[in-house]
Amino acid sequence: MAIGGPGGQDEVLAEINVTPFVDVMLVLLIIFMVAAPMMSVGVPVDLPRASNAPAAQAPEPLVLSLDSQGRVFIEREEVGLAALAQALRPLAAAAPDRAVFLRADRAQPYGEVMRVLGAVSAAGFARASLIGEAAP
Repeated sequence: MAIGGPGGQDEVLAEINVTPFVDVMLVLLIIFMVAAPMMSVGVPVDLPRASNAPAAQAPEPLVLSLDSQGRVFIEREEVGLAALAQALRPLAAAAPDRAVFLRADRAQPYGEVMRVLGAVSAAGFARASLIGEAAP
């Protein structure tokens, strides 16, 4: 494009018009957004039908509580520490893969918490976890 400059000389100004470039890029973006899910399907396979039997659900975890006085509870039922392993054996026999969560009061010494976990292990449970509060 030539325009007249000062002194009567013609100058050539070259400017890039980016509008068509942006239009093309937006069209390509839309094409790739539509085509991308179609490309991830993979090899077409005729899958067999499965029976409508429900998948095995993991049993609800068993929650034990150890309060500040040292009393042990299975869910909401109080059990003595000496009888804890005996009370847990039938539950472990019914579902040995069931998770056990222990809620121990922070005032309890570490040794008491370990005695409860030992009783859980002696009853036959393989997975035991401690429950705590998130730090503020």
